[in-house]
Amino acid sequence: MSGDFAVWVYLSHTPLLWLTVTLAAYLLADRIAAATGRHPVANPVLIAIVLTGGVLALTGTPYATYFQGAQFVHFLLGPATVVLALPLYEHRATVMRALVPMLAALTIGCGIALGSAIGLASLLGVPRPVIVSLSPKSVTSGVAMGVSEALGGDPTLTAVLVMITGVTGAILVTPMMNLLRIEDMRARGFAAGLAAHGVGTARAFQVSEVAGTFAGIAMGLNAFLTAILVPVAIGFLR
Repeated sequence: MSGDFAVWVYLSHTPLLWLTVTLAAYLLADRIAAATGRHPVANPVLIAIVLTGGVLALTGTPYATYFQGAQFVHFLLGPATVVLALPLYEHRATVMRALVPMLAALTIGCGIALGSAIGLASLLGVPRPVIVSLSPKSVTSGVAMGVSEALGGDPTLTAVLVMITGVTGAILVTPMMNLLRIEDMRARGFAAGLAAHGVGTARAFQVSEVAGTFAGIAMGLNAFLTAILVPVAIGFLR
């Protein structure tokens, strides 16, 4: 028994173990999501988080130890975002035809996401560092964490808020679009990418390549605009 414990102690501090746990959790989560017919509630990211969190809780593993392995996945977020340029290029004609409505939706969506987060938090008396961490919640984690850290926020808290926003948006976007009877995949995808960044974009690609393309566009443009507007908005805080 002591030998098994010694092996576990050794493995638990090996980054490859937690990378393997992360990938295995997502593969299992994806199988579960597929078995439900890709139901919005059975979001593979949410399921993978629960599975991985359960392993960490049962083994008493601190987040810092886990992240030594998970950082490899985190590093790939940048290249994965860049790869979204491929479907954008393939559907460039469709994109150009919807350019003006997209820019209008981007401006309104980004303004509402940023304004509502900062405004409500300020009214509730939330401390400034938390507001800073909250403000970029609607953009992809790589950009959001960088913006938060540069302005004095907590990047770890920002990452958590980004994931909550993404998973919630990915779960709600399909039933909400159906409820509103919005059938245009360009609009559905753009809304998913704008409100739920990478997680919403992944969900959009599961539904339609066109939706995924427009989600990727929204995610990228929103990250760019939010990175510009957040410092300006935070400057008005007392």
